[in-house]
Amino acid sequence: MSVASLRRAARESVSGLPREFWWLWTSTLINRLGAFVATFMTLYLTHERGYSASYAGLVVSLHGLGGVVSSLGAGVLTDRLGRRPTMMIAQTATAFSVALLGFMTDPAAIVAVAFLVGMASNASRPAVQAMMADIVKPEDRMRAFSLNYWAINLGFAVSSAGAGFVAQHSYLAGFLGEAALTLTCAVLVFLKLPESRPELDAPLKAGRAPEPEVGLGTVFRDGRFMGVVGLSFLISLIFQQGYVGLPVAMGADGFSSADFGLAIAVNGVLIVAVQIPVTRAIEHRDPRRLLIVSSLLAGYGFGLTAFAGSVAVYALTICVWTLAEIVNSPTQTGLVVRLSPVHGRGRYQGVYTMSWSVAALVAPLMSGFVVDHFGADWLWGACAVLGSVAAGGYWLLMRGLGDEADVVAGGGVAERRANVAA
Repeated sequence: MSVASLRRAARESVSGLPREFWWLWTSTLINRLGAFVATFMTLYLTHERGYSASYAGLVVSLHGLGGVVSSLGAGVLTDRLGRRPTMMIAQTATAFSVALLGFMTDPAAIVAVAFLVGMASNASRPAVQAMMADIVKPEDRMRAFSLNYWAINLGFAVSSAGAGFVAQHSYLAGFLGEAALTLTCAVLVFLKLPESRPELDAPLKAGRAPEPEVGLGTVFRDGRFMGVVGLSFLISLIFQQGYVGLPVAMGADGFSSADFGLAIAVNGVLIVAVQIPVTRAIEHRDPRRLLIVSSLLAGYGFGLTAFAGSVAVYALTICVWTLAEIVNSPTQTGLVVRLSPVHGRGRYQGVYTMSWSVAALVAPLMSGFVVDHFGADWLWGACAVLGSVAAGGYWLLMRGLGDEADVVAGGGVAERRANVAA
């Protein structure tokens, strides 16, 4: 491919998206550049503070539990208070709680503050996703979600290397650095992002019937959407094994932590390298097929790990499930928006976010139990089964959802009703 072709492809990948999206994208990138706590919490507690691995596991689990708890509340705030104030509150709270965590020495205080950090750091996600759906045209949403996911992984890749260097000199500097960058995100949101929440009386002004009120009960009674949340949980449970089951299995096979680091680095490098071109290739394809194929790739990508005997083969299996991750993430996020009423996007995104948070809690328990009682090969076989179940679930749930063009457009249910009424 010529340089001119590459430039044209890059231009087409980023063109047509509103300025507000790019400020939101920048905020996401800055936020992930400061991801110190999530990466180095265990090492900080065991190496720096001298606590046991069991205590470190408890703290990490409660940090994750905080994210589960905040998902629903943040979704409600996103719809009631607005996207912009919810992000500002969540990011400011994250900045101060992360900085506070760096100064905690008492075991009980560390547990309590880690729980607060987990709550605060997860609370901005429903607002970010809802705002992105508000400001980006339906036909561009899959590309926008993909670019945002690319920013998350680019920031995480850079922060992992930088944070490792910082941790060698001062863990406290890492906590304060994350706090400073997160506070920068809050300031950026305050200065550059206007509120995007649709007006509640907009249908009446346009001469249409008002939308029914959306509460959490509405979300939980939405059978098709909750089916998607359940499938999201299964897919997340599979992907989590790359960070909880895979290092355990590689260690049991005699590989070092450096070997694991080398293999798992393939995941971040591949996402940064091919996320955008892959999204260009699949942007206008049937998301039903994409979700089914990505589920199978995820399940059997991890299933192939049972046959790995070298770092190179482990890296090859990681390539398979990373491709599934690249396809699944923007497609599934677009489906969530597609099923969400305009004035309930925050609550719907909150419940969807909760599925990933719960999976992050369950995955370590699942991998530990299966590996200890049956062996790692059974864990990889279970991943293949879960991927097959998820693929079948997407096939069942998305039958009759609408014609292919409508699904690809990613428009929400309420948006389509409004267009028809207009």
